[in-house]
Amino acid sequence: MGAIYRREMNSFFSSSIAYVFLSVFFLFSGYFFLAGTLMSGTTDMSGMFSALFLIVLILIPVLTMKLISEEKKQKTDQGLLTAPVSLWGIVLGKYFAALTLYTIGLCITLVYALILSYFGTVLWGMVISNFLAMFLLGSAFIAVGVFVSSLTENQITAAAASFLVLIVLYLIDQIASLVNVDFIKNILMSLSFYTRYIEFTRGVFNLSSVVFYISTAFVFNFFTVRVFEKKRWS
Repeated sequence: MGAIYRREMNSFFSSSIAYVFLSVFFLFSGYFFLAGTLMSGTTDMSGMFSALFLIVLILIPVLTMKLISEEKKQKTDQGLLTAPVSLWGIVLGKYFAALTLYTIGLCITLVYALILSYFGTVLWGMVISNFLAMFLLGSAFIAVGVFVSSLTENQITAAAASFLVLIVLYLIDQIASLVNVDFIKNILMSLSFYTRYIEFTRGVFNLSSVVFYISTAFVFNFFTVRVFEKKRWS
């Protein structure tokens, strides 16, 4: 897994993906920090974190689009399947590389909090809660993106499909509001990514939400392993 991880990290920074991802993330987070926190004269960064949900939803498909689709396009996936590494090692190596780059971008929010601490009292409990929310959200969304990338050979198709899937996950609350059957409505609401995320940004720590995001990441990584397994035996 280590070799796959290092290979993917090198690939991110030898291409434009890492620079595009980090630049756009820093740009929008900086804007939301300026407009929602500094110009409002507050040390509460919750508004910035809430606004970043949609930015993460847009950027993660770009981050994950080539992880496996490019391997399939260049036929290098055959080499991976015959390499002395487990399928879980292949998938997790790619997954953790994307998660590492995402976390690097996310750490800028802690820099903003340090800047605020020079001008006023920062509620670090709220900052950590928001940071954790973004990390868990990203870990789940990245797993979805890696899975979608494993289904196609085209990067653009992978990015577009990942974006559509994430949009549907984002809109689950709105979809649930249109359902009149309580049983189905409750099931849909229990799958809400946005509601769970907003709870964290308001300082509400819910262990079930932590388990939900981690479980989502595990399930979609498992699906990706199954795609590789099917490819190996085909």
